[in-house]
Amino acid sequence: MNLWRFSGALALLLALAFAAIGCGDTIIDSGKAEDTIQASLEKSRHEKIAAVNCPTDQKVVAGATFTCSLDYTDGKQGTITLKIRNSEADLDVVGLKQNK
Repeated sequence: MNLWRFSGALALLLALAFAAIGCGDTIIDSGKAEDTIQASLEKSRHEKIAAVNCPTDQKVVAGATFTCSLDYTDGKQGTITLKIRNSEADLDVVGLKQNK
């Protein structure tokens, strides 16, 4: 997979703040992140994604990374690693791996 070819488009969509307030801490809105990742990967990679699963309790801490799992419709699986850029919960793609 060529991460650099599609990461620009994905990063633009993930630049939206995916934050929600929960238990006094700001956390990533995992539902919004999952939906955006799925739509962005399907559009940029032309591959169907059955499901994206991100952690539901990821605190917004600038510089922190977290990984979401990917389930492709052809049965393959993978992961996408995201880095939190700032306290606004802007995200960058720093890794994408498809298991064979």
